[in-house]
Amino acid sequence: MSTETAKRDSGHHDNIFKSMKDITFEQTISHQCGVTMSDSVEARAIAEFMGSKEGVTVTYQPALIRIDGDGKLIFKMDEISDFLGREMTAEIFEVNTSTHYGRMVRVDDNTVILFGNMDEVMEFI
Repeated sequence: MSTETAKRDSGHHDNIFKSMKDITFEQTISHQCGVTMSDSVEARAIAEFMGSKEGVTVTYQPALIRIDGDGKLIFKMDEISDFLGREMTAEIFEVNTSTHYGRMVRVDDNTVILFGNMDEVMEFI
């Protein structure tokens, strides 16, 4: 059993959600980005793979999986395919994505990038 699977199944894992009493409102830009996916075989594979990357937080909810990062998240379909054991395309990835925040750019058929820093996305606009 992988570390991420054990963490998910044990009920002890990172969680980005906070109680309202623990939230501090600031007038700053966070440069965070992320996706929310409906829980599925594909979404679990994407979450487990991305969760192994530095700076990525994966939060499991009963029917959703949230993947968050700071700056940008790079989803490489060939790497996810190898991890999943079958083909993952950018189209399948986008179908599994319920919502996202940050600027999503499909660079090519293999790469989808989410940018939290809007200055970085300018080269793709």
